[in-house]
Amino acid sequence: MKLITFVHNGKQSAGVVGKDGSIVPLPYCSVDDMLWDPGWRETVQKAAESPNTLARQEVKLLAPIPVPRQDLICLGINYMEHAEESARYKKEAFGGERPYAVYFSKRVNEAVADGGYIESHSQLTDSLDYECELAVVIGKDCRDVGKEEVQDYILGYTIINDVSARDVQTRHKQWYFGKSLDGFTPMGPWIVTEDEIPYPPRLSVQSFVNGELRQDGNTEKLIFDIGHVICELSSGMTLKAGTIIATGTPAGAGMGFTPPKFLKPGDVVTCRIQGIGEITNTVR
Repeated sequence: MKLITFVHNGKQSAGVVGKDGSIVPLPYCSVDDMLWDPGWRETVQKAAESPNTLARQEVKLLAPIPVPRQDLICLGINYMEHAEESARYKKEAFGGERPYAVYFSKRVNEAVADGGYIESHSQLTDSLDYECELAVVIGKDCRDVGKEEVQDYILGYTIINDVSARDVQTRHKQWYFGKSLDGFTPMGPWIVTEDEIPYPPRLSVQSFVNGELRQDGNTEKLIFDIGHVICELSSGMTLKAGTIIATGTPAGAGMGFTPPKFLKPGDVVTCRIQGIGEITNTVR
């Protein structure tokens, strides 16, 4: 099942994409709003039986969770090859070990939909970068979840482009500001529910800039997998329904090239993940 948030005739709603591509409206403002209804699964099942559908061309897709209630939780340097290119870019020694997961948060004023724009913020940065990532969406509140239970708490998966201002990150010696500027979180095009993707996900993760393949990884190479992450985080804090966890990016980000291949206005970035689809955004 593909869960979406869309606009039709000026009204924002959640919905489900049918097998024929048609849109089944749901009585919620967004996917995030839907999760606050304990009976949402029954509501979705009932709506799926309704003949009242919309054609894809009648609606405008938004990010599936346009305005997250909390900051995104992100995994830093969670692919070994990206850890190496990150250290090389920062001219730091890298010992080849990553004993503990690196967590950070990313503020999202409003997530950017497929087809939307990545703001260049040229007054702040000249080192704009892309990072294609598999994101996990939590489906119900969880605390002290064991690894064998993790799958039961996952709503589904979507694509995140963790856009980053590398010079801002370096200047402030932390990631929050350099990853949280407006327009820095393209997301979508939908959330594919957990039952549609074998667990744990082993999915191809790719990014393209102006048609050139830049990143080409697979989630089977995550240093800390989804089970580890949700189990570890929920051991110390409650993960609320709608929490979005970006699992990290493979090698091939712009900073990893010599010289770096940073983004500029007019560049078109496509992030593609097997089993989910792709999002394409233009820098302006």
